[in-house]
Amino acid sequence: MSNYFNKNFKIEDKWIGDDYEPFIIAEMSANHGNDINTAIQIIKEAKKAGADAIKIQTYTADTLTIDCKEKAFEAKGAWEGVYLYDLYKEASMPWEWTETLQKIAKEEDIILFSSPFDFSSIEFLESLNMPAYKIASPEIIDLPFIRRIAQTKKPIIMSTGNATLSQINDAVEVMIEENVRDLVILKCTSEYPAPAENINLKTIENLKDIFKCLVGLSDHTLGSAIPISSVAFGASVIEKHFIVDRTKKTADSFFSATPEELKAIADGTKLVKKAIGEISYPIVSLKDQRSLIIVKDVKKGEILTSNNVRSIRPGGGLKSSEIDKILNRKASKNLTRGTLLQWEMVGELSE
Repeated sequence: MSNYFNKNFKIEDKWIGDDYEPFIIAEMSANHGNDINTAIQIIKEAKKAGADAIKIQTYTADTLTIDCKEKAFEAKGAWEGVYLYDLYKEASMPWEWTETLQKIAKEEDIILFSSPFDFSSIEFLESLNMPAYKIASPEIIDLPFIRRIAQTKKPIIMSTGNATLSQINDAVEVMIEENVRDLVILKCTSEYPAPAENINLKTIENLKDIFKCLVGLSDHTLGSAIPISSVAFGASVIEKHFIVDRTKKTADSFFSATPEELKAIADGTKLVKKAIGEISYPIVSLKDQRSLIIVKDVKKGEILTSNNVRSIRPGGGLKSSEIDKILNRKASKNLTRGTLLQWEMVGELSE
């Protein structure tokens, strides 16, 4: 896989890659609350907060599951007690909104793309010429589905979630078979909200090393600290669920970022990116910040000792490492307290 995937590529007019600022995705998910005006507001507020893209999800309850009340069809985790069909029915976004939201995103100069969840949603999104696709983590094991997305020849962002390394590898192999060059793998912890101790940011570096593609973070933690710090581990893409007002309850509101938090992520990741820089050591030593200094008045001919010479700040005198060479020598002139010691001030050794 070495050098197969592009290290930098564009989605619309925005460059993504290790050579660029982190690409920030605001995930709308269920936070539209079945109100198109809320969806429009999310797009506008995401842009204001510094997001590069807004991501929607394209599915219906019937494309994801069946209406069945057996125990196996109950949601897990934060949504325990709700059947999958009912959860998805409430959370899904009407497909007919998509063109309107595309228009709004274009006006706001923010990229809009989507996660499809079945073959019909892929064809629908292709008809609208989506600029990229996101593969949600539960779908990573559906290789025929992944293959069809790969065949669109659009950039692909793929979350790992609970996938094993072998399952991730299988999905990446499909990408290679279909000549996908623009791929981002997102390290993802499928807990809502996800505790910090389960994030394992070091995995980002490992994914980059194994698959030689861009890697990012799909973050479900609370706050902004973890997505910001992920950039130091090599994340070039950050995805975060986003809501304008967390007091308005939706299926995802409890772990979604507010505009203030998203802005902190957008600003903080850029700052960390600048700070990473490269491996660098000064070629020429900067001015020493401490040196050998006279700390008590010394008369000409008096012996220099640890009582009247010390290694302290500031620099400018003899190097601190010269201390053993000057002790027990005689002062060649009168030296006042605070004198930055120089070699011409040091005379012969005392007998």
